[in-house]
This record gives sequence, C-alpha cells and structure tokens, in this order.
Amino acid sequence: MTAGEPVSPIPVAPAGLTRRARHFVEADGIRVPRQDIRHHRDAWIEHGITAAEFDRAVAFQDRWGGLALPPAPFYEGGPHVLGVEYPRGSAAEEHWSFSAGTCRVSMGHGFRIGLDGSFGIDANHWVPLHADVDGWVESLALASHAGYWAENVRKIKGTAVDALDLDGYEQVPEVQGVTDTWWRGEDKLIAVYRGTAVGFDAPHCLRAHIYEGLDEWGLHGG
Repeated sequence: MTAGEPVSPIPVAPAGLTRRARHFVEADGIRVPRQDIRHHRDAWIEHGITAAEFDRAVAFQDRWGGLALPPAPFYEGGPHVLGVEYPRGSAAEEHWSFSAGTCRVSMGHGFRIGLDGSFGIDANHWVPLHADVDGWVESLALASHAGYWAENVRKIKGTAVDALDLDGYEQVPEVQGVTDTWWRGEDKLIAVYRGTAVGFDAPHCLRAHIYEGLDEWGLHGG
C-alpha cells in the first residue's frame, strides 16, 4: 500500500487462523490506518533495542497493526486497536516487551507482547495469557461463537473456578493457552481466565465462563 492510499475498513485475516477466527476477524473486525514503524529503526537501536527485537515489532505490526476487534468478555474488553508502541525492558537482561495495543478503559495493567511472542498483561508482574497473539484472537472468536450458540452461559469466580471438575474435557489447542485456557467437553465449552488473579496475586479475581448446551457445531464451529 502506497502512502496516501485509502485504507479499507474491512480487514483481511492473516494466514494460519482457524476458519472460525478468520470469519470473526473479517466479519466483526475493523481495520484502521496503522503506523509504519520502519523509519524508527535507527532511533530504537540507538536506545539499546536490538535489531532482532525491532524486527519482531515490525512483524507484529505488519500482521496485526490497525486491527480493532469486538471487546473481549474479560480484561475490560482487551486492546482497543492492536498496534506497537515503544518497547520497554533491558538489553542487559535480554528482556523486552512491547505494547500490543491501546486499552479501551483505564486499568491497572496493559497488554504486551513478551520476548517469546506471547500475549499477556503487565500487572504487578508479567503474565503471559496466550502463547502468541493468534491464540488471543482465537479465544475472542471462540467466545463470540460459543456465546451465540450456547443455550446457557454461567459465570463463576474465585474458589469456584478452582473447584471446576475438568476430567473428561480436552484443552482447546488453537487458543494456545498459557495462563488462560479453554476446555471442550461433551456439550460445554469452558473459558478459564486466571491472568488478573495471577498478575495481582488476587485469587478472588479468578473467573470462568461456562457455555452449556452446545451441539457439534457449537463446540467447534470451524
């Protein structure tokens, strides 16, 4: 795309997503102009950011920058628009992270991409939620899908989350869960949100959403 060329508000889903997530991105997402950070390369490197880290930020921006998705069911909706901001970290410790996008509301944490590419929150300490941004987007798509098709949705919190019996459930692989996970049973999907509880050492912040009464399409949907 050349400078000054109009940006289509209809996004094209990146390769590698499930059919369900591709439909979610393209049907429910909006694309806005994204910043081209390539011209900042020399300035970033002068401030101690490695070339590899800069290239990682460019790759994220090329794949996800400028994409606005519907609110997540937790974390006050997640990032408003995905996009890179200046990294922070330490060259000496070889630990860098950069912003995954702007928050929708004022919160005690932001959303960041870790050195290993994981998507997470920077609460009292760093908490990876999903192994990469694709997993986060897959989780949003699954929540949207399950919420539409479920006969009932229950929300539980605190100690009730730890008491969930997940025997017989399989972990949903496409969300690439680290701290947050999704589980698929005979007629249920269960989303477990542990990030806030772990990040702030606050067990009462544990949350789980249970989507009940799902048929085969409801359980998978692509």
